Amino acid sequence: MPGPIHGVKVLELAQIMAGPTCGLMLADLGAEVIKIEKIPGGDDTRRFLPPDVNGEAAAFMMMNRNKRGMALDLKTKEGVEVFKRMVKQADVVVENFRKGTLEKLGVGYEELKKINPKIILCEISGYGRTGPYADKGGFDLIAQGMSGLMSITGESKGKPPMKVGAPVTDITAGILAATGVLAALVSRANTGVGQRVDTSLYEAGIVHTYWQSAIASATGVAPGPLGSAHPLTAPYQAFQTKDKWITVGASNQNTWLKLIDALGAKELQENEKFNSNANRMKNLTELTELLKKELVKKTAEEWLKLFDEKGLPCGPINTVTEMFEDPQTIERKMIVDVKNTKAGSFKAIGMPIKFSETKVEDSKESPTFGQHTKQILLDFGFKSEEIDSLMKQGVVS
Repeated sequence: MPGPIHGVKVLELAQIMAGPTCGLMLADLGAEVIKIEKIPGGDDTRRFLPPDVNGEAAAFMMMNRNKRGMALDLKTKEGVEVFKRMVKQADVVVENFRKGTLEKLGVGYEELKKINPKIILCEISGYGRTGPYADKGGFDLIAQGMSGLMSITGESKGKPPMKVGAPVTDITAGILAATGVLAALVSRANTGVGQRVDTSLYEAGIVHTYWQSAIASATGVAPGPLGSAHPLTAPYQAFQTKDKWITVGASNQNTWLKLIDALGAKELQENEKFNSNANRMKNLTELTELLKKELVKKTAEEWLKLFDEKGLPCGPINTVTEMFEDPQTIERKMIVDVKNTKAGSFKAIGMPIKFSETKVEDSKESPTFGQHTKQILLDFGFKSEEIDSLMKQGVVS
């Protein structure tokens, strides 16, 4: 069976990560996503080199599989007219330009909804389309800092500020945008009317502070970084064993009892410093030192086997390549081999949502620059001679 939103047509004007993440999610759910790249050059990630595979940027291939691609110059009158004709038959437009860019091109939301009242315009920006920062450009690093995320990331207070290793606000903004698009599609099915969907990297960073914001709201005190530890429960962090680091999630009284049972240290429960979560959090430094001394006595494999037997949440700290080879990753098809016209076989991240009835199709390659331009325009009703003329003018490529 096709994906759950099979038949939905998405025009993706976005580039780099946040917008393409949204497009990728929608493509994996069954939408026909058409990536419209700028002339000249296309998506900037085509130049995020190295690494590359046979000249194709790995970053571009990762974010743009399952999409068809065309190259269109929206800075020309003819290019804008091409886009408007495509909007008539589209369901969704995804963009991550600065505020006002589409309006300057003559294809802002007010114009788009005149062409197609059912159109859903999804806008992903640095800070959202309203507010004092609406005109500013946004980047993941800046959003992580301003949202409070960097203030709670790192080893401890007094150390240099640290960002989350992944561009988490970019990726999260893309997922929030896809969620918004799906909600707008449901609303349109009920009302027959499209709408704007507006989210940002800044808001994507803020939603990652749920626990720390709860603390700040209740106490008036801004929490700081705790390394791998949890701000509300303990012990819940990474520990070094005889040979490697592992994570241990004794996040409630039940799992705490399982941990001290596995360690053969049931006397810790009789110690008032550690007999409740509140006391363990109050005496976290001392508790951590006690656990460190125990956990370095065995290897990671020995501890993980024992903890698994006790039913204690735990796990190894994998490198990305080790994650590729983990049997759970393989079983869940989270790393997929995608064939690419230029690169050959390329490993990409698969669809993270599974359905019992609607199946996700096998991943298709990311497009080479302008790979499907002619066929896309034919599908949208353009005649061959029109396309040839547009090609000669450099409006499409």
